[in-house]
Amino acid sequence: MNGEVLINYEGVDVYRKELNVLRNINFKLHEGEFVYFIGKVGSGKSSLLKTFYADVPVEGGSARVFDYDMTSLRQKDITQLRRKVGIIFQDFQLLTDRSVRENLEFVLKATGWKDKNEIDERVEEVLTLVGMQTKAYKEPHALSGGEQQRIVIARAMLNSPKIIFADEPTGNLDTETGNKIAQLLHDICKQGTAVIMTTHNLNIVNDYPGRVIKFEDKHIYESITENKNE
Repeated sequence: MNGEVLINYEGVDVYRKELNVLRNINFKLHEGEFVYFIGKVGSGKSSLLKTFYADVPVEGGSARVFDYDMTSLRQKDITQLRRKVGIIFQDFQLLTDRSVRENLEFVLKATGWKDKNEIDERVEEVLTLVGMQTKAYKEPHALSGGEQQRIVIARAMLNSPKIIFADEPTGNLDTETGNKIAQLLHDICKQGTAVIMTTHNLNIVNDYPGRVIKFEDKHIYESITENKNE
């Protein structure tokens, strides 16, 4: 695989509440890659994903995301790191007391944007990217699950991240809507943004090709049955 290495883990262990959930993890992510994390509930998919944006610590080995050493991050490093990535949650985590536009404006202001015209222009760009430009003035409760997830993807794209982390982004959606979200994430990847997506849905893995990493018995394996339903 050509291109810049964005994540490089060698011999990393992951713990949650002192419980070892992953051992001796070796993983690389290159720019523009689409990677699936698959495996049973509790196999460590989300835990590893969360280490990439410093929500879960790593121990042992060597762990780098961009130019950050994940074993010795300072608080200001964490803030800077998270501005370079986009995070998509299964349960949306939109602010329910404000409109779609206000949700997106809030994130931009929180990450240092000050010029009102630039903020307005960026909000319009990301809403157009996800096909939601006509929904800017609606509140989240007035949107369907699929529409809310599109807004979450728009939010993740606000600061033009190099990587998107998508944790079960189709988990709460019906099959057709989930497929549309998977297609949208692949379209974004084709524009150069790397995507790591955790999923239980092997139909999506089959229908929307990507690199497949399987989690089992506290280890990860590159799946040689890539994009084949098992």
